[in-house]
Amino acid sequence: MGLWLGTSPLILASQSSARKLLLANAGLEFKAITADIDERAIQAASKLSDPREIGLLLAGEKAKAVSAHHPGSYVIGADQTLALGSRLFNKPAGRPQALAQLRDLAGKCHELNSAVAVAHDGTIVFEDVSIARMTMREMTEDELAAYLDAAGNAVTTSVGAYQLESLGIHLFERIEGDHFTILGLPLLPLLAFLRRERLVAV
Repeated sequence: MGLWLGTSPLILASQSSARKLLLANAGLEFKAITADIDERAIQAASKLSDPREIGLLLAGEKAKAVSAHHPGSYVIGADQTLALGSRLFNKPAGRPQALAQLRDLAGKCHELNSAVAVAHDGTIVFEDVSIARMTMREMTEDELAAYLDAAGNAVTTSVGAYQLESLGIHLFERIEGDHFTILGLPLLPLLAFLRRERLVAV
C-alpha cells in the first residue's frame, strides 16, 4: 500500500529532476506534467518586485494551469527565485550569461526563495515560501572557467548557474537553509499540508 490516500493521482507540475526525486524519496506516487505557461510574461504583467511574491505567483500559476486539465487531482506547482539584494536573477541563456552571473555572485551572500503551491480543481488551496541564504566563495577566472567546463549545459537549467546537488557545491563556502528549499521544493510544509488534509498515510 502506498502513502498517497487521495482518490485522484497526485500531480507535480514540473519536470525538474530534483523535485521529482524529492517527492519519490518521500514515498509519494505522482505524475509529472509540465505547466505550459510563459513565466517571464506572467512575471512582467504582474509588476511584482518582491522575489517571494514572484515565486508564489509562478508556483500558483503552474499548479492552476495543470489543475485545469485534471479535475479532482491535487497539483503541486513550485518555483524558485534568486535575489542578490534587490536584483533578481533568471536562468542564464548560455555560457556567457552564466559566467556573468557567477562573477556577480562570487564572494557575496544571495537568497534562494523556494515557493510551493497546491491547486485543486483550479483553486489554490495551499502555498508556502521558504528561504535559503547562500554565500558563494571568491573565485578566480580560471576557477570559474573550470567549473563551467565541467558543468556544461547544466548551468543553463538552474537560476544562478548552479545545481547544489551536483558540481555547484564547489562554489560555496556557507549555506543557511534546509536541503529541500535549496533544491526547489519546500517539502516539510508541503507534507504538513497533505497530512492536515488526510492525503498521506503517515
